[in-house]
Amino acid sequence: MRSMFAGVSGLRSHQTMMDVVGNNIANVNTAGFKSAQITFGEAMAQTLQGPAGAGLESGGTNPLQIGLGVQVASIDGVFTQGATQITGRPTDIAIQGDGFFVLQGSAGRVYTRAGTFRWDESGNLVAPGGQLVQGWIADPTGALQTQTAVTGINLPLSQVIDPVETTAVQVGGNLSADTPINDIHSTSIVVYDSLGEPQELLVEFEKTGANTWSAEATMNGSTLTLSTSAITFDSTGQLTSAGTISVSGYTPPGADPLTLELELSGNAPLVQFGGGSSAESVDQDGNAIGFLTDFSIAANGTISGQFSNGETKVLAMIATATFNNPSGLIRAGETRFEASVNSGQPLVGEPGNGNRGMLSSGALEMSNVDLAQEFTNLIIAQRGFQANSRVITASDEVLADLVNLKR
Repeated sequence: MRSMFAGVSGLRSHQTMMDVVGNNIANVNTAGFKSAQITFGEAMAQTLQGPAGAGLESGGTNPLQIGLGVQVASIDGVFTQGATQITGRPTDIAIQGDGFFVLQGSAGRVYTRAGTFRWDESGNLVAPGGQLVQGWIADPTGALQTQTAVTGINLPLSQVIDPVETTAVQVGGNLSADTPINDIHSTSIVVYDSLGEPQELLVEFEKTGANTWSAEATMNGSTLTLSTSAITFDSTGQLTSAGTISVSGYTPPGADPLTLELELSGNAPLVQFGGGSSAESVDQDGNAIGFLTDFSIAANGTISGQFSNGETKVLAMIATATFNNPSGLIRAGETRFEASVNSGQPLVGEPGNGNRGMLSSGALEMSNVDLAQEFTNLIIAQRGFQANSRVITASDEVLADLVNLKR
């Protein structure tokens, strides 16, 4: 009895549907999980009589075929966007749009939407299973070569930014026109030598006459040599002498001789008006050595380090990959996927470039399981299973009646 075997195929197919739905519901709170949907297809049909064409005295006849049940045609992944949950952990990363994170492990390369990453003891950015998150490492200048092959992202906590020797000091503000002759106004600022050691620069301005001043500089008590000491202003209070004064004559212990420029005519120039004196050393272009203290991940995947000297530097970039047919990926467990012959080759590149989505640090993409839809599918699967079991029961009763004909 074909009906009995058709019922059996229905039981098997709807049991598979229950398995798919059950797995979806089980992963309703799994970060980065992508649900699956099942599609049924008719099994082969048995032909009892083939079709016949129309003749001179008769019309054509259709084929006589009996279906042999149902089969699972496909189980496809659903790669719609899941909801975003804010976690506050900077290494939790969600993809807003298409794409997968690229992971490299001992078993090969896999792809995931679950951005639950962390730093290990060696400074590697890793997934919970220990796989290395792939991307590009910046060179010492902070430049990224995103056209090269990806590699594991590693940020040693011991890395530093080299010190920068001070070459220019910006001096600006007001030297009061009301200052008595021979009175002194001074300002100081910390500058850095070639070793990154701080040195205190003291600049003194002495009024020598109407609209004229004399400058003198010392460093750690040592008198420095200035290219010119005369500073003059016109009757409107604007600087008329040299806008830049070269300073030299001091060699810090173990470092190179320190030479710098006092810039008096920059964005905040030195002027002479009435009122109080406010002239001061506004800024300098040197830096001490910087130790990595924190990091941030931008929407384009750039990882920037914040250093103890106040500087920020690009350290790396996280890569993402897209596929022409994401449904062709092979599920590898732990919300990871492997490329297959039908998924297409991974197109690895920068987040936000092309059809790759942007990243959101401090957040996770949650499961895209729709519970309302899954519960509906659960009812459909249950009713389908029940209906097919009734076919088997009815077929059994027919067989029983057939056996009882002898009686």
